[in-house]
Amino acid sequence: MSEKKMSVSEHLEELRRRLLIIVVGFVATFIIGFFLSKPVILFLQRSETARGIHMNAFRITDPFQVYLQTAFVIGLVLLAPLILYQIWAFISPGLYEHERRVTLAYIPLIIALFLSGVAFSYFVLFPYVLHFMANLSESLGIQNVIGINEYFQFLFRLTLPFGFVFELPVLIMFLTRLGVLTPAFLAKIRKYAYFVLLIIAGIITPPDVVSQLIVMVPLVILYELSLMISRRVYKNKLKQEAENGHDF
Repeated sequence: MSEKKMSVSEHLEELRRRLLIIVVGFVATFIIGFFLSKPVILFLQRSETARGIHMNAFRITDPFQVYLQTAFVIGLVLLAPLILYQIWAFISPGLYEHERRVTLAYIPLIIALFLSGVAFSYFVLFPYVLHFMANLSESLGIQNVIGINEYFQFLFRLTLPFGFVFELPVLIMFLTRLGVLTPAFLAKIRKYAYFVLLIIAGIITPPDVVSQLIVMVPLVILYELSLMISRRVYKNKLKQEAENGHDF
């Protein structure tokens, strides 16, 4: 752990500097996203998932709004490593050397889990939801006229949250490391956790059993993976505490 003690004003100045770096970084990544928006939008429109869907602009500003939304999302995704590094750099003086190395090494894992969640939602859940909605409209005799702005808003609202849901193992790891959670507690509340996950699956999917199962299965796997990680982290934590106690 760093021996240098920082005053409150020094902490605030350091925080301000880190936030300024993030803001400047977002301006840069947003500009990059602005140039990447067109190929990304065209790719999503021409993908297998969107095949047969004719997208319309109901307002003059719809295409530009979609362009800005896509640039914003691309900018945030590109900015994520910088945000995570700045958070790590801000808290690292209060960590032991081995904790600095471990927490820094988890940044690629956090990004990989986020992208995995987005990919799962886009390639597995999103096509099924579109198919379900199309069949429902057909059964009710409704002709769908899909606006491009509504399509991309729905796409982002469905896929991006899954990126954060897939961060559950990392969150459990840190809470276990801080002593907030224990493996025994996670195992004890497993059935209640499953019930909460089922509610989440019901909220973010259409009201049919198949789509809820599509979401529920990976959520359960994530919870069980989080429990395994918690056990390992807790065991290492106890071992370190015992070693520190003997050293004392």
